[in-house]
Amino acid sequence: AVAASVLLAEGAVKQILVVDLDVHHGDGTALIFGDEPRVFTFSMHCDDNWPLEKPPSDLDVALPKGTGDAGYLASLDDFLPALLDQVRPGLVFYIAGVDPHQDDRLGKLALTDQGLMTRERRVIEAVRGRSIPLVTVLGGGYGHDVHVVAQRHSFVFHAAADFLVG
Repeated sequence: AVAASVLLAEGAVKQILVVDLDVHHGDGTALIFGDEPRVFTFSMHCDDNWPLEKPPSDLDVALPKGTGDAGYLASLDDFLPALLDQVRPGLVFYIAGVDPHQDDRLGKLALTDQGLMTRERRVIEAVRGRSIPLVTVLGGGYGHDVHVVAQRHSFVFHAAADFLVG
């Protein structure tokens, strides 16, 4: 939010899209940018999860508990490409939470490692395929094994590298 606000204030970008795919609702950006038309907030999250009160994003996609790879990726495909074409952002901030994973202690969704890797590829291809600059930040991940969580966080960087090389 700070970086987006600075970029807008400096006139470096005219329109920003926040793509929040952390399993929890993107309540922070929704509250901060609720009255800022130059920032469009998109949160795809588990409906039955924290926070209990979810301030409205510009677009909220609330998925039912237990949604797995197929349903999750279908929802992403239903919304993200059209949203990029509609909003026409000069920059995308992507919150790449790995807490939608099936083994996450706080997630409540059921993505596999393959599902997360596919998600990362689809987001990067959708954004960068339109030549839109992309800022990726890591999001939640609440597993017992920090090495496994770190490995899941690396998926987004592998997908970015694959896009650049591929």
